[in-house]
Amino acid sequence: MDNFTTSHILLYISIPLISGFVGWFTNAAAIKMMFYPVQFWGIKPFGWQGIIPAKSLSIASKAVELITSKLLKIEEQFALLDPDIVNEEIKDSVSLVTRNAVDLVMRSEMPNVWEKAPLTVREKIYESIEQRVPKVTDRVLHDIGQNIREMLDLKELTLDTVVTHPDLLNTIFWKCGKDEFKFIEKSGLIFGFLFGLIQMVIAYFYNPWWLLPLFGILTGYLTNWVALKLIFQPKEPIYFFGMKFQGLFLQRQKTVAYEYAHLITTRILTIERIFRYTLRNTGKDKLSEIFKHRISELVDETYEEIKLPISSFVDEKLTKKHLDIIKNIAHFTFMSEFHICIRDAFPYAEKVFDLQNKIQQKIEDLPYDDFEGLLRPAFQEDEWILIVVGAILGGCAGIIQFFLLFY
Repeated sequence: MDNFTTSHILLYISIPLISGFVGWFTNAAAIKMMFYPVQFWGIKPFGWQGIIPAKSLSIASKAVELITSKLLKIEEQFALLDPDIVNEEIKDSVSLVTRNAVDLVMRSEMPNVWEKAPLTVREKIYESIEQRVPKVTDRVLHDIGQNIREMLDLKELTLDTVVTHPDLLNTIFWKCGKDEFKFIEKSGLIFGFLFGLIQMVIAYFYNPWWLLPLFGILTGYLTNWVALKLIFQPKEPIYFFGMKFQGLFLQRQKTVAYEYAHLITTRILTIERIFRYTLRNTGKDKLSEIFKHRISELVDETYEEIKLPISSFVDEKLTKKHLDIIKNIAHFTFMSEFHICIRDAFPYAEKVFDLQNKIQQKIEDLPYDDFEGLLRPAFQEDEWILIVVGAILGGCAGIIQFFLLFY
């Protein structure tokens, strides 16, 4: 075999090898383009932003819909809280806030009364209010539980988290779908090589200038398309000669359930974030209304008990005149401090809610159609772009391949 013949054979053998590289490269590039760059790069309308970061709000909205409709009923979680245990957990903090509030109210509105009042009278007022605070806490927790869907907007909480941490969705989708993304890369190499064998045979008999670019386009297109199909199809297991065939992502339901539940409950639906949004963000107005009503009850009940001991120190008409002001000050003080006090109950709430295990179990029990929705949004958002980009990159690689091999 002369040199020309040997070179000719090596030339054709290189076609499936290069095609395999093109398949791997286009798939790997398409995956990178899904995630990066996190921020838009370029000058609009020319430039690029990773598909997941660019569509983060839309993707996050779909995730919230799945969480709220299939995985988590937040009102059921709040119903699990035992008010007696919550009161025990926060009693020291609440006691301090209560005494500070009483001092602030009395020194602001009744300084002379408070200065003249004996220590025993002051202690009676402190104790009278402190004894009633657990009941107020019970009522407040009950009211929050009854209005939790109005007070806690999980969608706003999630979207706010995504906006604040633009790389968060990248982390979630990568960790939940890392095996599938790696498969896409590897499948590009395998399918690209197989397509290259077909290309090699055709090129041996018929090799116009457009053949390699055309197969480059087909390789880039088909390797992405086939890989995406194999990730999610078939949904239900199919057994053939004792072998199980099912979408790769769907086969990993238990593993993904743990990863997803862990990320959601440590990065988005943390106990601190849930309570913060309930007490300080979306539920602030409703909480203020609840506190105003319950604090008013507390002040009225306390006044009825202590008005006799303090009658010798204050004019009853003056007391009634200042009662509304006292309620407003107490309301403001407890509204300002309650979110700090409730932090002492976070470990208890964490244990009772047990969100990670509950969400994990729910995901494990999801039907395949619903489970697919955990990862599918990452591909559905402009999925066609990935396939077209793969085809374009494959076509460019085919043109380069043609000139390198035949010129």
